[in-house]
Amino acid sequence: MLLLGEPLGVQASELSRRNAQDTEELLTAGIGELFTSELSKIEYVEIAKEAEGALWGYTHLGICNVEENNLNIRQEPDESGKMVGKLPKNAACEIVSSEDGWAYITSGKVEGYVKEEYLITGYEAKKRGGELASAIAVATADGLNIRELPSLEAEVVTQVASGESLDIVEIQDDGWIKVYLDDEEVFVSGDYVEVKSDLETAITMTELMYGQGVSDVRVDICQYAKQFLGNPYVWGGTSLTKGADCSGFVLSVFAKYGVSLPHSSRAQANMGTSIKASELQPGDLVFYAKGGTINHVALYIGGGQVIHASSPKTGIKISSYNYRTPQKMVRILQ
Repeated sequence: MLLLGEPLGVQASELSRRNAQDTEELLTAGIGELFTSELSKIEYVEIAKEAEGALWGYTHLGICNVEENNLNIRQEPDESGKMVGKLPKNAACEIVSSEDGWAYITSGKVEGYVKEEYLITGYEAKKRGGELASAIAVATADGLNIRELPSLEAEVVTQVASGESLDIVEIQDDGWIKVYLDDEEVFVSGDYVEVKSDLETAITMTELMYGQGVSDVRVDICQYAKQFLGNPYVWGGTSLTKGADCSGFVLSVFAKYGVSLPHSSRAQANMGTSIKASELQPGDLVFYAKGGTINHVALYIGGGQVIHASSPKTGIKISSYNYRTPQKMVRILQ
């Protein structure tokens, strides 16, 4: 049976071979202790090898511990340093070094400095990671079929691109995996996905910024939407802070700018002007379907990314615009 709270791929036989003293030292060390160790380089490398995979692939795991919003990642260890990314609340990072209250970290595609006071480390980070880690299925096939039922004869409701991840609901004994497709439960064959446990990572500035020639209102509406990254998904909701579903999120974001939209992704798809993928600009809407019927909407934010209220498990998140096959694209802002 799969335990969703534990890192995948760590076998009991491997754990039993670990030196108990080294493991305890690794897990209980704070940031200050990690980089003042008197261990030789060879001893340190050996401990790191033994620990690999035990902390979701992190040797010195840090968990972002902010009350709200995101932790700024800077190019230099200074409050005025250039911002290179953001670390969301509860996201993970690898702590590379620490000095004068700043930790140099890597997370996802981002590396830079954060204030170490906002990181949980050592045993507490491992404990928090166990609470936060999600079991995910990563597509290994280009155009992974998502099916209504666990059968090769079942209807294909959509496809997702290779490398995209889906949150796991249940791994079945027959080789099928029940996953979330945004807020609906569907199935994928275990033959075409890699199952692993993962923690959220940093967001790059590329994912947060826009290209040349984008109007101010388009920049503003996307920046406004991204303030609510990580907030909860609530079916039927329209609150950007307390919870919204996909169309409720889009409705409330556009309402801020005086644009009235219906509370239904299918109805929103009939608004504005239909456009091609090559014409997408920040502020446009991307719609997705299940079995040919539109059932989900996301806001395009540039750089091939969308922000959307995805599911009760993930809340408001950023995804690739083609994380599942788009059905229609619409321009509301003319």
